[in-house]
Amino acid sequence: MKNSSLSSNPEPAYNPYSEIKLSIATERLRQARQSFNLAWFTTLLCSIVTVGGAILLLFGTVKEGSITTAAGAISSVCSLKFAKDANDRLDKIPKEWKEKS
Repeated sequence: MKNSSLSSNPEPAYNPYSEIKLSIATERLRQARQSFNLAWFTTLLCSIVTVGGAILLLFGTVKEGSITTAAGAISSVCSLKFAKDANDRLDKIPKEWKEKS
């Protein structure tokens, strides 16, 4: 007596590239997670610097406060751009796989 479930589902052919694609995707995900964590930490740190600069402005040290606030704000914008770039790289993965399939 034959097992019909085995005969109807043949095993797929071994594809060495699928393992490589999986390892590349795993590495991209790892890098994206680390990029996100770095961007989050940097944004938090820059926000603290910006608040510190605002406090300096409130206490009357205009020159130091404005420099600190501007540096914190510019750094926040740069770190958010970094996080967006990491997200865009992740969005490209499924598109690349669809094109190659």
